[in-house]
Amino acid sequence: MNDSIRSQFPSLKRIVNGRPIVHFDGPAGTQVPQSVIDAMVNVYSNCNANTHGHFITSHETDQLINHCRKQVAELLGAEGPDTISFGANMTTLNFTLANAIARTLQPGDEILITQLDHEANRGPWLNQRRHGIIVREVALEEDGSLDYADLEKKISERTRVVAIGLASNIFGTVNEIDRVRQLAYEAGALLVVDAVHYVPHLLTDVQAIDCDFMLCSAYKFYGPHVGILYSRPGALDSLNTDRLRVQVQRAPNRIETGTHNHAALVGVSACVDFLASFGNGNSTREKIISGMSVLQTHERGLAQQLYLGLRDLEGVDIYGPPLKEEQRAPTISFTIENKRPAEVCKFLAEHSICAWDGHFYAKRAVEVLDLMEVGGVTRMGIAVYNVESEVEYAISTLKKFVEG
Repeated sequence: MNDSIRSQFPSLKRIVNGRPIVHFDGPAGTQVPQSVIDAMVNVYSNCNANTHGHFITSHETDQLINHCRKQVAELLGAEGPDTISFGANMTTLNFTLANAIARTLQPGDEILITQLDHEANRGPWLNQRRHGIIVREVALEEDGSLDYADLEKKISERTRVVAIGLASNIFGTVNEIDRVRQLAYEAGALLVVDAVHYVPHLLTDVQAIDCDFMLCSAYKFYGPHVGILYSRPGALDSLNTDRLRVQVQRAPNRIETGTHNHAALVGVSACVDFLASFGNGNSTREKIISGMSVLQTHERGLAQQLYLGLRDLEGVDIYGPPLKEEQRAPTISFTIENKRPAEVCKFLAEHSICAWDGHFYAKRAVEVLDLMEVGGVTRMGIAVYNVESEVEYAISTLKKFVEG
C-alpha cells in the first residue's frame, strides 16, 4: 500500500521512542482511518438524537441505523439489512444467542465446539452444560488445524449446534467451512460461525457459507467497537431471546437490547466504505469483492515476508499451518527459545513496535499445545496500513533480540 493509504490513519504519525510507531497489533483491533473518525464526530456535532421521534435529528438517527445494516449486509454478502443485528461486542451477542438457542434444546442434546476457537465462541456454549446439554470439542492438530476425522466422529444425530471459527485469531488457520457445513446439515444442526478474524482479511459470503448465524466485530476491520450478528432469514424470529416487551419483537431488533451507540454505527458504515474504496464496481458489494482481493494480495505478501524472516531466525518456532493461498490469515504467532513472549514484546515495544503476547483468548489451543507454561506465544498481524519497511524493521529488531 502506498503513502496515500497510510496518510488516512492519523495514529501512524505518532512518534514513540524517537521513531514512527509500528502497528502489528491489528488482530486485537486495527487502527482507524480519518474518514471513520470524521463520520463519528459528525453524529455528535449534528444529529445526536435517539430513534423514532418526529423531529429531524431523530429521523436522521433512524436512517443511519438502517444504512449501517445495509452496509454490513453488503460486506457479508447477506440477503438484506434485516439479517444484521448489532450489539456491544461479539461476545455479548453470542452469549445472548447461545442462551436463546439453549431454550430450544433438551437435556442430553449436544453442542460441538473446537479446541482452536476463541473463548467467545466456546464459553457461551460451555455455559449450557448447566442445563444438561452435552458439549463436545473437536481436537486440534499440532500444525494448528482441526482434526476433521475427530469432528466426523463426534458429530451425531444428537448434535444440535456446531460452533466454529472461520479463521483462528492465534494461528491464522482458515477452517474448511464447506466440509463443516455439510456435516452440520446432515446432522440437522445449526451452524454458528465466528468470523471475527476472517472478515478483515478475506472476502466473506454468508450465503455461500450457508451458516445459520455469523458473528464479527467492526473494530477488527478499521471501525469502532461494535458487535455484529448475521442471522439467516427467519432464524432469529424463531428464538426466545432476552428482550424487553417495548422493543421491536422481530429480526433484526429481536436480539438487540437498549439504545445503540449511534455514532459507532455511523463509523461502521464508514469503515465499509473504506474497504470498498480499494475496489471497483457499480455497487458496494462489487467494490467489496474487488477491494478485498486487493487487500488480500497486499496482506499475504507482507505475511509471507514476515513468515520467511522469522523462519530464518535462530531459535524461533512458528505455529500454525504454512502460508498457502486461501488457507491462512496474515497472522503469525511464534516463540523464541528460552525467552518468554512477554520479554519479546517488551523489547519490541522499546523499539516502537506493537505486538501481543499471551493466548489472546484462544486459551484452549495454547493449553493443548503446551504453551501456557512459557506464557503463550508472540503474535504479529498484518493490516492494510503495514508496509515492507516495517516488516524489515521488525525482523532486524528481533534478530538483535535473538542474538543478544
